[in-house]
Amino acid sequence: MIDTNVLVSAVIRDRLPEQVLLWCLGQADVECLVTPDILAEYVTVIRRPKFDLPEETVNWWLELLAADTRVIAPTVKLEFPRDRKDARFLICAQSGQADYLITGDGDFSEAQQLIDPRIVSVRQFADIIAPALPPLQ
Repeated sequence: MIDTNVLVSAVIRDRLPEQVLLWCLGQADVECLVTPDILAEYVTVIRRPKFDLPEETVNWWLELLAADTRVIAPTVKLEFPRDRKDARFLICAQSGQADYLITGDGDFSEAQQLIDPRIVSVRQFADIIAPALPPLQ
């Protein structure tokens, strides 16, 4: 499960978030989970004018996400008062029985007690799967 801020970092920065996201999307035995709501958020966010991304880049990422994510329906209800908008990511991770929720959002530090999936940063996830990642260019 990938938080939107990780996707944005991957799309605009070409660094570790991109490497981790592409690795996750490219593995046959790794499923990146989304709900319809989260997928819609991904689309809206990477199309924001402030990012000024070329249409080809936006389309490439959207096609990749459409092809390599598994859309699931939420099966649990959770409240996350610290940031209600983020509850959708916790719900998706728990509903899909994800192993990890990868995020750069510090608000999630208080959410670990609410879900079984491990909430990790991009760096923590990279350290966990480091042998599988190609070296950064």
